[in-house]
Amino acid sequence: MDQPDLFGAQAPERATYRPDPDKVRARLERILGQARAADALPWERSQASLYKTIVPDMTRWLPDDEAAAWRGEFEAQMARLEAAA
Repeated sequence: MDQPDLFGAQAPERATYRPDPDKVRARLERILGQARAADALPWERSQASLYKTIVPDMTRWLPDDEAAAWRGEFEAQMARLEAAA
């Protein structure tokens, strides 16, 4: 006697989330725009810490050379702002 298949047929394929690169660029530009315009850290320390984590992650959705440029600019701005503190 065969046992019935408890899980049914193969599970349906799940959609993979892929952010729109233009929206990623817009968000990066907004964050970097705030940093470029500031003479001191424009965010609370907790927000700055969050940006240090998410900006590199956000760039993963962009072409490698572009992602490296965004990360380099962000790191340079953060170093400038932290030195001014």
